[in-house]
Amino acid sequence: MRHLWEGGATFLAGLALSLFAGDVDVPGVDLSKIGIVMMCVGGAQTAWGLYRSARRPL
Repeated sequence: MRHLWEGGATFLAGLALSLFAGDVDVPGVDLSKIGIVMMCVGGAQTAWGLYRSARRPL
């Protein structure tokens, strides 16, 4: 269950970065690309949590 919450929060933080931080200038870092990476990691973590909860014995 923890993976679902962490994955969802990471996905939403990445979505916020990719949508709203595109025009923020940070030297050497592109925040919109970091947001996309965070969305991928959050989606993978959520998928892993769903898989683990489906495979859990009742």
